[in-house]
Amino acid sequence: MKKLIILQSVFITSLVIATPAFAQAVGGDVTRIQSFIQSIIGIFVTLSGLIATGFFVYGGVRYITSSGNPEALDSAKKTILYSSIGLAIVLGAFVLSNIVTQLATTAFGASSGL
Repeated sequence: MKKLIILQSVFITSLVIATPAFAQAVGGDVTRIQSFIQSIIGIFVTLSGLIATGFFVYGGVRYITSSGNPEALDSAKKTILYSSIGLAIVLGAFVLSNIVTQLATTAFGASSGL
């Protein structure tokens, strides 16, 4: 019980004595973070585009070499369909992130820096 009281008193004392943190002016840090996030998103979009292209090629080769086997043909069609759906989702996310970035830049008044 004594330890709990001491721990609580130390915690409350640290809250009372803590120095306040004042907001600083928005500067280059926001634009650096913004450009870093945009670079990461661009890298992910590029990598997912390469992966989707690989799956398109793989599905196309399987489609051509199915030689009339309906199960292999359906599997190849599903591969192509799923890779196109994934690519559409990634491109949609890329466009949405660019829209959100532009809106946030306009709302918070940070310069684009790009």
